[in-house]
Amino acid sequence: MSDEKIKHLEFIQNIITRMNTNSFQIKEWAVTLVSALLAVFASTQKNSFVLIAIFPAVVFWFLDAYYLMQERKFRGLYKDVAEVTDKPQTIKPFAMCPELYTDGTYSYSASFTSPTILSLYLTISVGLIALFAYLQCC
Repeated sequence: MSDEKIKHLEFIQNIITRMNTNSFQIKEWAVTLVSALLAVFASTQKNSFVLIAIFPAVVFWFLDAYYLMQERKFRGLYKDVAEVTDKPQTIKPFAMCPELYTDGTYSYSASFTSPTILSLYLTISVGLIALFAYLQCC
């Protein structure tokens, strides 16, 4: 493998790492913000804070799915540059073109419903909705 191709792969790997770090930080912020709003609810006993906590959870869900989608696209690019797939696309040296990857695993909907993202944000959202419903009836 040429030095040029190795350097190109390093650039792509750096982007993948950055997307992964962003995704992790979004999860941290989501849990922190929801926890903070629940702490405020616990101290004030105002049910509106539980309802307000749903909004950032959903916003972070969409944002996290976006970063996962981008990460997957760059992983596809990495595989094609490294030529480890059955039919790699021809990628020019040092080209960063995630727009080539649009369907299947690379789609936004696939990222939005990814098990790692779905399990966290769906649990948070359903839990908050259930808590709010419980507080309204009892």
